[in-house]
Formats: sequence, structure tokens, C-alpha cells
Amino acid sequence: MIHPDTELRNIGEPIGYGVFATAYIPEGTIVYVKDSLELVISPTDYLMHGSDMQEVIEKYSYIDEKGNRIVSWDFAKYVNHCCNCNTISTGYGFEIAIRDIQAGEQITDEYGIFNLDREMTLVCGEPTCRKVIRPADFDTYYRDWDEKIKASIPKLFQVDQPLMPFLDAETRESLDQFFAQPELYRSVYALRLQQSAAAR
Repeated sequence: MIHPDTELRNIGEPIGYGVFATAYIPEGTIVYVKDSLELVISPTDYLMHGSDMQEVIEKYSYIDEKGNRIVSWDFAKYVNHCCNCNTISTGYGFEIAIRDIQAGEQITDEYGIFNLDREMTLVCGEPTCRKVIRPADFDTYYRDWDEKIKASIPKLFQVDQPLMPFLDAETRESLDQFFAQPELYRSVYALRLQQSAAAR
């Protein structure tokens, strides 16, 4: 589920649609949470679909640490990648704003965390653009991603959180443990596809 203060806009070719903030979203705000309405497509379910449907699933899903493809029921699936993203997935399974997001600003994400199984060419336009996302990016960049998350996640309880009620009990308990003992921080590497992590 995407943050309620967002809307879908058509950016134009070659990007297509994007998600934009309709109000100020401060750093530390949960911007996306996997809720009970998300479509979970197991590896076997994916193989049951024809090639046309597989192409659609690949375009609008991310792969979780269990190898399931997750397709958002709302327009969260239209959030675009940016190498200088303003939100990022955390090891707790939700995404947070890693800097203040102004009204009218596009919500962007880091696709390298999505357990891609093939390279993806980028069009983010940032001076620091990596040009291509690779399956190995998780291993290359997760420490950098963790540093960004660690700088922002302490603000979690300092800002309004409309999506907090949608976190499951286990996630809330893990966050309580982290705030009591920061050394228990759960790395974003927890989202790494387990099969691939074990094969390292």
C-alpha cells in the first residue's frame, strides 16, 4: 500500500507513469507497506502463466526474500527507480522516506533491492546514474543502503505514520526491539533472495 498523500501521473515516454507526493512527506515516513491485499505470486504460480502474463508480472512486481513476486494492488507498482532515490526498502519489509519529499515531487525507489534476475537499463537521468541495474547490485550496495536507512529510521516515531496500522505484529515487535537496542538493526540484506544469498 502506497502512502495516501500520493497520486499517479503520466510522465510521458519512455518512462510512462510515476507516483508523486500530493503533500509534504517528511524523512522517516513509511511510504509503502506490503499489506494483506498485495498479490503474492509464488515461483510455481509464475510458471503457470503464459509468456504475455509473465511479462506483465515482471514489469510490475518485485521479488521478495522467499522468491515470491509481489504485485501491488494499488499504484505503488508505478514507483520508478532513481539512483538518487528519496525512498528505500528496509530490512523490516516497508519503505521509508530517506529525505524530506516535497509536494509535487516524484516518489522514487532503489530497484537494486528488488532481487532482479536480469539486468535492467536505467533512464533515471541523475548525474550519478549507474546506467544499468544488475542482480549483483544487492551484494555491491547493501552497506550503502543500510547507511541511508540508519540515518532516517530513527525519525520513524517522530513523524505522522498513516501506514503504521498496516504493519504486522512481528514487524512492530522488531521495531520496538531496535529502538530499545539499536544494535539489533535489521539490515536491508534481510530482503536478499535467500536462495541467491546461500549460493554466494
